[in-house]
Amino acid sequence: MGRKHRDSTDAGVSRRELLRWAAGGVASASAFHALGSHNLLHAASGSGDYRALVVVYLAGGNDSFNLVVPTSAGAYADYADSRQNLAVPVNDLLSIQPTTSDGRTWGVHPSAPELQALFESGQMAVVANAGTLVAPVSKSEYEAGSKPLPPRLFSHNDQQSQSMRTSPDRNDALGWGGALADRLAGLNGSTPLSPSITIAGSNPLLVGQTTQAYHMGTNGSVALSGFSGTRGAALQATFDVLRNQSHTHVLERRFAQTRNEAIELDGLVSAALDAEGTVTTPFPDSNRLGDQLRMVARMVAARGALGMERQVFFVRIGGFDTHAGQLEDQPVLFAQLSQALAAFQTALAEIGASTCVTTAVVSEFGRTLSSNGQGTDHGWGGHYLALGGAVAGREIYGTMPSFALDGPDDAGAGRMIPTTSLDQFAATLGEWFGVPTADLGTVFPNLGGFAAPTLGFMA
Repeated sequence: MGRKHRDSTDAGVSRRELLRWAAGGVASASAFHALGSHNLLHAASGSGDYRALVVVYLAGGNDSFNLVVPTSAGAYADYADSRQNLAVPVNDLLSIQPTTSDGRTWGVHPSAPELQALFESGQMAVVANAGTLVAPVSKSEYEAGSKPLPPRLFSHNDQQSQSMRTSPDRNDALGWGGALADRLAGLNGSTPLSPSITIAGSNPLLVGQTTQAYHMGTNGSVALSGFSGTRGAALQATFDVLRNQSHTHVLERRFAQTRNEAIELDGLVSAALDAEGTVTTPFPDSNRLGDQLRMVARMVAARGALGMERQVFFVRIGGFDTHAGQLEDQPVLFAQLSQALAAFQTALAEIGASTCVTTAVVSEFGRTLSSNGQGTDHGWGGHYLALGGAVAGREIYGTMPSFALDGPDDAGAGRMIPTTSLDQFAATLGEWFGVPTADLGTVFPNLGGFAAPTLGFMA
């Protein structure tokens, strides 16, 4: 900041060292819990119209064509011919029976019996062959280049960013979770907690115009350590001075303001979780996604203490970039996903939140219908999932593709052209979340180009 002097404590902690150290996170709950606890008493109790959207992101590009598989003879034959060594044996698939039939029958991967049960109980819906689109596009239009397409298709970095934004063809587009949070944040009253919460680090999905994500870990608010012992006491003393003294430099004032807000939020969140954030439902061991969803469930349980009416949560599990080793890795990934989602739905039932929390499972793209011998390559369309008590489940929404290579949905090399856009999927969630139907086109600027702005999978 242009200053040459060195302020220090008797323990030899420099002011610059403390600034570097303190900028990395919020204060520890043990040190500052009491500073935020009293604010819990002032949090709004809520009107009882609480709704939360939980986005489960499958990073790497999920090969969902092995998650939901046709079992009727003709369609399965096309699928098996296209998938070759990656095809799931038809007798191993777990049957699901959608309420509406397109003439084909379906099953889910044998590693996902919990998803089968959720679908059959009406708590889960499948949105077929969805992906990033600027406008509807057919195979002939794709080949002719006559319709606008998302830029840099099949690229991980680009498609991850585009799948999290309100428009895939605009670099300055907001995250669709952040945009939805912006619209409904006012329902949360005076609580200082952001409506957007990530348990999986920074991401474009929660980037809003007026809201920014609050970062948490699987054990609660992100905390600083190092306040114990003689050196820790000196650090805390200097830290308190920096927080509380009157500063003339704009950066020092902003530092103090940010640290004080972080301390207040840490106290608020920690006290709310201690008071109301108990969830006894067992979650699967050694399951990173389950750990994240357990924390989401605890935050939902504490919604009244936190004064929340609308929240958007982001969690993530990686490993889905299965160019190789797919036969070994995919069953493990699908089992982790299935078990974590089932435990989460059970936990929501435990805390009385089954109908007010909806979970959306998405990925940056699907994978090729064809096999490369060891796995699959970057694709385009794939299947999304929606789960919760407000979902009109036991149904497949949208249009399942042809499972024949070089068929009417194949853009080449087994990359399926989406027949449903991510915009339609997210807008359906946004409408349930509380965004007026007439405003959905403002949030998702390309939505008007699709015949049906929403898909009907929310009851």
